[in-house]
Amino acid sequence: MTTIHIRNLEIVTLDDAGTILHDADLVVQDGRIAYVGEAPPDLRADEVVDGSGRVAMPGFVNAHCHSPMTFERGWAEDLPFDRWLNEKIWVAESALTPDDVYWGAALAACEMIRSGTVAFNDHYFYMDRVAEVVRESGLKAALTWCVFGIGPEAEVGPGLEGTVEWIKETHGTADGRIRTFLGPHSPYICPPDFLSRIVELAHELGQGIHLHLSEDSEQVTQSLERHGMRPVQFVDSLGLFDVPGGVVAAHGLALNEPDRDILAEKGVHVAHCPITYMKLAMVFPPLRPRLAAGVRVCLGTDGPGSNNDMDMFAVMRQTALNEKYLMLDPEALPGDTPLRMATQNGARALGFEGMGALVPGAPADLILVNLDAPHMRPIHSLIANLVFCGEGRRRDRRDGRWPLADAQPRTANARRGADSVRGGAPRAGDGQARHAPDAGVSGVRAGESNSPAKWDSQAIL
Repeated sequence: MTTIHIRNLEIVTLDDAGTILHDADLVVQDGRIAYVGEAPPDLRADEVVDGSGRVAMPGFVNAHCHSPMTFERGWAEDLPFDRWLNEKIWVAESALTPDDVYWGAALAACEMIRSGTVAFNDHYFYMDRVAEVVRESGLKAALTWCVFGIGPEAEVGPGLEGTVEWIKETHGTADGRIRTFLGPHSPYICPPDFLSRIVELAHELGQGIHLHLSEDSEQVTQSLERHGMRPVQFVDSLGLFDVPGGVVAAHGLALNEPDRDILAEKGVHVAHCPITYMKLAMVFPPLRPRLAAGVRVCLGTDGPGSNNDMDMFAVMRQTALNEKYLMLDPEALPGDTPLRMATQNGARALGFEGMGALVPGAPADLILVNLDAPHMRPIHSLIANLVFCGEGRRRDRRDGRWPLADAQPRTANARRGADSVRGGAPRAGDGQARHAPDAGVSGVRAGESNSPAKWDSQAIL
């Protein structure tokens, strides 16, 4: 049994009572939290860490993203949504190779680890390569291989049946760090019979579903014309919300009261990605009506093609600010509510039970945030400082292991990986993918091999 004792901490537990501890101990044994508050006087630890000037909090859970889209960062700027999607994003994605997806996800993993994310919910293509990144990086993830159901030529990868085989091989691997979802893109693309087949497979496999849902009013109008029902009502009529593994619905911006009631009744997790909505000038409502109806709201970055980064601190802060502004109410979304949305709500959406609170028995998926940084002083409220002052690129611990160390970033390796992704972006107008196959992100100690499969547990990535 490996025992790690972190002393002299401020601790935001996010337990049911919202307990905050001062000058406290946190003890991790074999990847789980053993003690919070005061360690036993006779404790014998394998590692003792001085947490002075740090606050411990649950690590972030990115509830909806497209991690390989790091290669599209800055690729489609200052465009309305339809042009952004049709003229730039679909063009880039039509040229994807499995290697492009691996390197894009590897770069995203570096960014997420450095900014305090411990788990993410990915919806993309070639997810077998993203699973490689998850295994190598030490992160947790729920992975969704997106499928369309409109013909083999439209699928990226093996199609639905091949995806089912991948799920059987992948779910629960990496010591339980990898979970999977079935991934129909959306009801505005996928035909009804295809969605019904997805529901059947979800029951057969014991799987959940991760899809895009009710992203704007145009989709609502389209659904009413095609099906005589709004998107939420339509997919509910197919039994999609009744699958055993639960449902994560990305965005859910165009909801009326009956929609909200259905989502609440069926326990659907709605992933809110406010920076994307602002970047693409999408109309989005305040969260209060969804929360009042009992809808389970969690937070995500969406893809770097629309958000530009994967910093959950930024998402959390923007969520809180937007709600106050949209409601014209400074008391909207008060206290630790944004923190819970960004951590434990996402963990529950992904199916990682027990994550998101620093309590005995929980996985040690925690981050330490530097309170001595100038932007974190003075401290009148730990919660307010974390929500409104916190930044990414802080020290992170997952299951009792340190993916990051307090050292200077090893920029050479990160730059090599970034260059490989940059080379993979299509040149404007030609739709052709280019990448540097020998480049990689390794995060290894100085002097060791730069094998792309090597992620050193003590390196800054």
